[in-house]
Amino acid sequence: MWPFNRKGPSGFSSSSTAEDVTQGVDGTGLTAIVTGASSGIGTETSRVLALRGVHVIMGVRNMVAGKDAKEAIVKEIPTAKVDAMELDLSSMASVKKFASEFNSSGLPLNILINNAGVMATPFMLSKDNIELQFATNHLGHFLLTNLLLENMKKTSRKSRKEGRIVNVSSEAHRFSYREGIRFDKLNDKSGYSSFAAYGQSKLSNVLHANELARTIKDDGVEITANSLHPGAIATNLFRQSNIMNGIVNTLGRFVLKNVQQGAATTCYVALHPQVKGVSGEYFSDSNLSKASAQGRDSELAKKLWDFSMNLIK
Repeated sequence: MWPFNRKGPSGFSSSSTAEDVTQGVDGTGLTAIVTGASSGIGTETSRVLALRGVHVIMGVRNMVAGKDAKEAIVKEIPTAKVDAMELDLSSMASVKKFASEFNSSGLPLNILINNAGVMATPFMLSKDNIELQFATNHLGHFLLTNLLLENMKKTSRKSRKEGRIVNVSSEAHRFSYREGIRFDKLNDKSGYSSFAAYGQSKLSNVLHANELARTIKDDGVEITANSLHPGAIATNLFRQSNIMNGIVNTLGRFVLKNVQQGAATTCYVALHPQVKGVSGEYFSDSNLSKASAQGRDSELAKKLWDFSMNLIK
């Protein structure tokens, strides 16, 4: 059990589960996209949103795993409205195809949960020749959000319900490269650190949500954008590191959150009435928290926005 379970101002703590933080919340009539939904906290987030009546579109890289996850949810919750669609965040072509198919489906979009991620991979380039962790964890989600934003704006205006964009970041955003984002050395193999590159991608998630919150506010539309730390969770994100795998398997039961607790902050930020109108913030343990100084740097956020826009053109 997670030992530090003092409740914060929200009434929840690090030991609260996704079901705990959404108890009594009715999501009927809402539609959500959850990326990376075929395993770990992505699956649990999808399950709990579906349990609360939300129509969930699971964005999954592996359709076989996605179908299995979907079937498991429907078996447990016969009334669940869940669909799986193919989505590989490391490929811009795949992101464009997913967004195009979703937008032409006629479905509304109230909630976008940018959850998918890879962690501490050896140096690799994506199909678009961009360092893999930055490409998957940040740029794919940046492009996806960009392509779905019009739909979200339309849905918000039509339904008169607040739209919510949720970026699943990590406390690892505090451990990026010294300069934060290596704009000029993004694909530099010689200076590559798998953990610093992961930190860089997670810092990007925070900065993206912050700049998104600012631009949406200028538009005067009722959509919020926030980022969060789910907690240290025993999931297959650790699959790239044998050492980490060993530590997780040995110590995991004592120091890590389980998946039900790991999905809590995502579900809280996506659904809870307490978060209504809150935008450009960073959450942890289903409570408001504070990102690093770099994570709160609005100039860096703007620079990353322009840099990302150029990459997706």
